[in-house]
Amino acid sequence: MVQTPQAVANQASRSARDPESRAQGPGQSTDPIILVEGLRKTYQTSRGPLHLFDNLSLRVDSGEMVAIVGQSGTGKSTFLHILGALDAPSAGTVYCASTNLASVSLRQAAAFRNREIGYVWQFHYLLPEFTAEENVAMPLMASGTSKREALAIAANWLKEVGLEDRGTHRPGELSGGEQQRVALARALVNHPRLLLADEPTGDLDETNAGMVFNLLQTLHRSHGLTSILVTHNLDLAARCSRALRLEGGKLGPMLTGK
Repeated sequence: MVQTPQAVANQASRSARDPESRAQGPGQSTDPIILVEGLRKTYQTSRGPLHLFDNLSLRVDSGEMVAIVGQSGTGKSTFLHILGALDAPSAGTVYCASTNLASVSLRQAAAFRNREIGYVWQFHYLLPEFTAEENVAMPLMASGTSKREALAIAANWLKEVGLEDRGTHRPGELSGGEQQRVALARALVNHPRLLLADEPTGDLDETNAGMVFNLLQTLHRSHGLTSILVTHNLDLAARCSRALRLEGGKLGPMLTGK
C-alpha cells in the first residue's frame, strides 16, 4: 500500500536527523525517499501539446541505486530535472526527500537543491579559470562557508575520489575521467541525501567510464546515498539495485537483452 504524502514527509524528516537511517540499504526502509504518482509533463508546441509522461509512478527506498534507460527523447533527463526541482511537473504528486516538489516556489526549489541534491551531468561543467579544489569548494562558499574551510573540505573530497595530488590543477590540465571525478566531488561536497546523475559516463571512453561508475558505487554505499542514474550503458545499468526502462511515458523493468 502506498503511503500518504504526509507519512512520506514524516519518515524522510526522521531519516534526515538519523544518520543510521540514511545508511540503510535497499529494502530496509518502510517508507520511500522518492514517491511519484500520476506524473504528467506537457509541453506546448507548434503542433499542439506534447505529453511526455503518461500517469508515471515510481517509488524509491532509501539506499537504492536505480538506473533509468530508454531511447533518446523519451524524457529521461526531464524526469531527473523534476526530481531535482529544476523543472516542475504539469500534474501528479512528486515527493522527494520530504519535499512536495509539485508546489514549491523557485526560492524553495533552490533551497531544496542545495540541501538535498547532488547533481552530476554528462559534461563536467567545471569553471576553467579555477583549480579543481576551488571548483569543489564553490557550493560550500555559495552557502556561506569561509573560503579557508571550504578549500580544506574540498581537499578531503578530492582525496576521496583519488585526486589528492591534482587539487591545484585547472580543468584543462586534467583528463576527462579526472574532470568527471572532480564534478562528482563537487556534487557531494554538501553531503546531499540524493545523487542524480545524467549520463555521468556518457562522455568517457570505456575504461574511464568503468572507473567513474565504480567510484559512484563506492561513494553511494559509503555515504548512505540514494542514487538515480540515467544511462545508455545497459551493462552499467544492470549493476544497479534496479534498472528501469522509460518507454511510452511510463517506467517499467529493464528486460535482459532489450
